[in-house]
Amino acid sequence: MTTPDSSPVFDVAGGRGCDVPDYILNMAPYRAGKPIEELAREFELDPAGIVKLASNENPLGLPQSARHAVADALASLARYPDSNGYDLKAALSAHYGVAANWLTLGNGSNDLLELASLALLVPGASCVYSQYAFAVYRLATQARGARHLVVPARDYGHDLDAMATAVDDDTRLMYIANPNNPTGTFHPAARMEAFLDRVYRDSGERVTVVVDEAYNEYLDPELRFDSTQWVRRFPNLIVTRTFSKAYGLAGLRVGYALAQPRLTDLLNRVRQPFNVNSLAQAGATAALQDSDFLEQSYEVTRAGKKMLCGAFDRLGLTYLPSYGNFVLVRVGDAPAVNLALLRQGVIVRPVGGDGLPEWLRVSVGLVSENTRFIEALAHAVGR
Repeated sequence: MTTPDSSPVFDVAGGRGCDVPDYILNMAPYRAGKPIEELAREFELDPAGIVKLASNENPLGLPQSARHAVADALASLARYPDSNGYDLKAALSAHYGVAANWLTLGNGSNDLLELASLALLVPGASCVYSQYAFAVYRLATQARGARHLVVPARDYGHDLDAMATAVDDDTRLMYIANPNNPTGTFHPAARMEAFLDRVYRDSGERVTVVVDEAYNEYLDPELRFDSTQWVRRFPNLIVTRTFSKAYGLAGLRVGYALAQPRLTDLLNRVRQPFNVNSLAQAGATAALQDSDFLEQSYEVTRAGKKMLCGAFDRLGLTYLPSYGNFVLVRVGDAPAVNLALLRQGVIVRPVGGDGLPEWLRVSVGLVSENTRFIEALAHAVGR
């Protein structure tokens, strides 16, 4: 038995059959960067000697401020976390000068991207996103059975004019990463504001725009801008941020969204209770105040990108200038080069699944990690 939007009945545990929508069965699960422990098992390597530059993590690790806050919070783990995240929202509210009801907390910003699709997309609606954009935009759209409006990239980044033109009568959501992952491209403030103004002028609140700023803290000072001013101006805008990157809290999984109360209310209607655990809330509250660690993260990343790009120049490899904490480099036979790197105990990120089969994405590490990668890459490409 089949229906227009379902696959054939299949057996599940317990012997019962059920109809599963094709758009779910056709999803490919998200593939995260290879863990160190997995590579150690696969090639019988010493985990201590493996360098992981695959997941855009902060090589400085957890800031001491967050480490102490997490330790203090351990005593409360027998209790459920604060579902509303009062302390963290209060800190974010003071940091950005917005009311608490403009904030939504998430299990990483990935959770907030999913919440936006859950609240706003249904079968028969459409979502606009760019070619070479973060894979979760595709997965979140697919999971709701919505129509994909994938706009061809321009110079490996978002073509904002084409994205605005792509909006259809059934469009309810748009995703934009700025800076973009995995390509590292970026649109300056004036360009983004003109785009947001056009979408709101043409579609009003019917089309919600999610601006994913996971890598915002890595921008050079002259490129930084206050996107909360856009949130105040555009009632159709959600800005998402994360503590996983520059703040060094990837393992705690905590992010947040800024939006006007109408959209915040929708996100909280579909948000799971207790979606941000107690340790994450405590660590993020402390890290938000740690400007010294944030500046150190920026400086390490800036120097590390310069180091990587200099090596790519010496090796004669094409790469994209990046505004995040990673660099996308073209190596030709990327699967073969990646395998050669893995055999040497270096993990980077293949991006063939993003439509970039000749490229690898390399996260910035410490100087010693960058050096290990550069030496391994030179060996892998035979130069």
